[in-house]
Amino acid sequence: MPRRQGYALLIALVAGTAVLAAAVAFGTTLLSGSRPTPLPPTETQAAARNPVDPAASGGSWVATWTAAPVRAEPGTENGLPGRTIRNVVHTSIGGNVARITLSNLFGTAPLVVDQAAVNTRPVTFGGAAAVTVAAGGRVISDPVVVPVAPDSDLQVSFRTPQAGGPVTYHPSSHQTSYLIDERGTWSTTHWRYLTAVDVRNERALGAIVALGDSLTAGSGSTTDANARWPDVLADRLGGRYGVANAGISGNRVLGIGRGTGGPSGTDRFDRDVLSVAGVRTVVVALGVNDVQQRPQETDPQRLVDGLRALTDRAHARGLTVVGATLTPFEGFATWTPQREAVRRAVNEQIRAGTVFDAYVDFDAAVRDPAAPTRILASYDSGDHLHLNDVGYRALGDRVDLTSVDRARTPRADAL
Repeated sequence: MPRRQGYALLIALVAGTAVLAAAVAFGTTLLSGSRPTPLPPTETQAAARNPVDPAASGGSWVATWTAAPVRAEPGTENGLPGRTIRNVVHTSIGGNVARITLSNLFGTAPLVVDQAAVNTRPVTFGGAAAVTVAAGGRVISDPVVVPVAPDSDLQVSFRTPQAGGPVTYHPSSHQTSYLIDERGTWSTTHWRYLTAVDVRNERALGAIVALGDSLTAGSGSTTDANARWPDVLADRLGGRYGVANAGISGNRVLGIGRGTGGPSGTDRFDRDVLSVAGVRTVVVALGVNDVQQRPQETDPQRLVDGLRALTDRAHARGLTVVGATLTPFEGFATWTPQREAVRRAVNEQIRAGTVFDAYVDFDAAVRDPAAPTRILASYDSGDHLHLNDVGYRALGDRVDLTSVDRARTPRADAL
């Protein structure tokens, strides 16, 4: 879609004088070593304030975007006092009413937010403009009437007036967001505190959650192109489902790897999958890091059992599970013939149909037919593990839409 290739933010509406004043307060630069970057222009004409009662809007809550919290941001032990965080996210489906989720999962002190907005529409929490999120906790906002277009960039801003940290964040988002202080506005590719945007949608049948690692998070893809494979899948679904990306770079099925891998897929399954609004189907694309990262998993059966356990937990909540085969990585620094054998053994069981309800063959989608232990050169981002935009499109196009649309009874409390 042409909108997906654009860099510009679509800031849909503005409020009156009070909201404009808040936007000015929001729009004033951080992160040492970064250069100030001007924001895209915002509209300045007045808009009616919440002309419709949010509770009266039809449809169920469905996630249009999510980001899995990864860890505490280094260097933010005192939080970001006096800063405004402007997260830019890309929607999958649209709606006329939205709500946001803020997480203080890795915080050790209360997080105070004294003003928040979605596309400059003010957001409240329990009827108040300010909210305090306990250390380790999260909060869901009140509904706010704001047009949210599908397949578009959405701006979610909020201010943290006082110390309280460290910051819960998702690094390497492959999306340009902003951090603002009294000196100006600074670009960043981190999402901070924001973990979900849900919309009211009468057409959408539910949400599909992509639980994965860097290949799901989009490592190697073009910043602001929204070329991750879940983005491609969302385009193909045409608004019938919201798509929630729960990918974390370095993530594993069974354990915490080196670097920023975050809690394992097993440990975060309830939070990052089962709690997603409207979740109906899970696509599990995990396992290659268990094979190639230290400590390497040398027993393919342990890995298969871990994947099967995720399927059982999803079934207990009435969800359909589609699993992805593990993609090749010969040429990457950690590849060995022994690890290749583990990868192939796991894929053999996935293809046998004993692990998931259905599978998507990511391996077959991107491997080089002449050298099946390697990624096809035209799909390779350059490190022989991660893909470029064309490679991620091949993954997104590989998903059989009927497999993610299988009828199971959705869990009632996700609707």
